Amino acid sequence: MKLTKHAHACVALEKDGTRLVIDPGTLTPDAAEAVARADAVLITHEHFDHFDEQLVAAALQDRPGLRVYGTAAVAAALGSHDGRVHAVAAGDTFDVGSVTVSVHGHRHALIHPDIPCPDNVGYLVDEGTVHHPGDAYHVPDAPVRTLLLPTSGPWTKFGEAADYVRAVKPERVIQIHELMLSDLGRQSAANLLGEKGLTGIPIEYVDPGADVQV
Repeated sequence: MKLTKHAHACVALEKDGTRLVIDPGTLTPDAAEAVARADAVLITHEHFDHFDEQLVAAALQDRPGLRVYGTAAVAAALGSHDGRVHAVAAGDTFDVGSVTVSVHGHRHALIHPDIPCPDNVGYLVDEGTVHHPGDAYHVPDAPVRTLLLPTSGPWTKFGEAADYVRAVKPERVIQIHELMLSDLGRQSAANLLGEKGLTGIPIEYVDPGADVQV
């Protein structure tokens, strides 16, 4: 499977001609181009940096074959579009082409007690090949080969991130949600959390627009 990293939390996954895009938000400059090539868009939660509602709604209008999966709030914001928008929750599974996706987790990580936590789901793609947790450190009840690890944002804590990686036990970790970090910050995250740090697993940084095989 090919993973294309886009800015912030957005990634594209491609296998056997099937292309999924996860979390094309307003902080991803090329989100429209990514969605234009997707067979399905997966949204972890409704926050703007993960879900550009206008962009996804326009893509649904323009492309009759596009499908979208997200929380109930995401589905309600978009409308049915002839049954092509699907509300998903933990325990659900669905197929897009030859790719199977399972849904894990329930809630966004806590930012502050005064800020409501929306529903947040993670997507485990292709029988554990890649896991995108959205804005949460929920441990899926299945093996994970490549974990996409959020490393910046108002809810993130490196200590919790380290415990999360230890609990998931992936073979590989790639930083996402790192837009708020400088180059030094991304390197610090890799050093603290990585192979010689708290987890013993290298923490990779992939430049936006670059591809890696997973």
